[in-house]
Amino acid sequence: MTTQETIDVFERYVIANYTRQRIVAVRGEGSYLWDAEGKRYLDLFPGWGVDGIGHCHPRVVEAVREQASKLLHVANVPFYIEQQGRLAQLIVEHSFEGQCFFCNSGAEANEAAIKLARRYAAAQAAEGVSPVRFKVITAYNSFHGRTLTTVAATAQPKYHAGFYPLPPGFVHVPFNDADVVAKVADGETCAVLVEPIQGEGGVNVPDDDYLPKLRQICDERGILLILDEVQTGVGRTGKWFGHQQWGVEPDIMTLAKALGGGMAIGAIEAKPHVAKHLVPGSHASTFGGNPMACAGGIATFEAIEEEGLLANAQRIGEQIKARAAAMARKVGFIREVRGMGCMIGIELGRPGADIVNACTQQGLLINCTHDTVLRMLPSMACTVAEIDEGMDILEGVLTAV
Repeated sequence: MTTQETIDVFERYVIANYTRQRIVAVRGEGSYLWDAEGKRYLDLFPGWGVDGIGHCHPRVVEAVREQASKLLHVANVPFYIEQQGRLAQLIVEHSFEGQCFFCNSGAEANEAAIKLARRYAAAQAAEGVSPVRFKVITAYNSFHGRTLTTVAATAQPKYHAGFYPLPPGFVHVPFNDADVVAKVADGETCAVLVEPIQGEGGVNVPDDDYLPKLRQICDERGILLILDEVQTGVGRTGKWFGHQQWGVEPDIMTLAKALGGGMAIGAIEAKPHVAKHLVPGSHASTFGGNPMACAGGIATFEAIEEEGLLANAQRIGEQIKARAAAMARKVGFIREVRGMGCMIGIELGRPGADIVNACTQQGLLINCTHDTVLRMLPSMACTVAEIDEGMDILEGVLTAV
């Protein structure tokens, strides 16, 4: 179909809940995407962070193709799934001692983490260890998903509008302020849920002592620390998981996006004493941990390790920040450049939507979040030349507006 024919089908049959440009994506390879008209785009925001090692990485494609010829899907009951076990092993071996549950998205992973935290707290109360606890503390400008529960956890009113009443039990506090967490945490608090680096909230990097302080507060009060690593996980920041940048371990970690190398998958990892409370009948996912998605996840871990992509992610981040800092000396409305590895935000003193649109017209795909923050989540496999190409386009657009 032509671009217009595809758009016509969408307008007739697909709910218009996304703001789309007139682009029909048909092929991707590495850092590039092609549309139905044959135009090539340098994609520095591939798949909203899902394509963390690039579009159609050969290792992932081959793993999925091979798995597709053997078994597409099998139920978690009554079967063991080899690929699921292997992916769980890789996650644990590269993070902390724990056990995993698999689902299909970041929202589902955070939903599972919240359920597990409350179930753990209920067990503690039943044993007389603590009072009944159910509250979860989250941060303003967070983003944890689109289910009713994760929308309630997300401390941004724009995502709440039209969905009241929201599930109760969430307390919102400023990000990067551990002292206020210590003040509001009470006898009903069961968990603190934060992103190591806020993504959708503006690529907000906390002070070095923020996560260590949260870990200390949680330890002292018997509260679980849940880290939403949906965006920061699987190498994005230049380490396997974002929390490793600060030398802390969560009680529960949530994952999705880059975990499957392009395949739809989500997961939580919980420390064993917490994980044991997710017993049969307490939670499940029909498609979670299916052989296809897990094959993509295994291949993703292997590619990152064997191709040295953690180091490359660090290099990419430094290259982008250096180029953006140089632009700031030419463009008066760049206020700040921040981020880690392949997770960079450029805060402007003006709205950025028109800049994103102009970049798209020039063949560069980036994102604008929080109205004024240009966000990049480039593939960990990007080359020096590709980053320079993208920053050249961005500089041209910024100097022309």
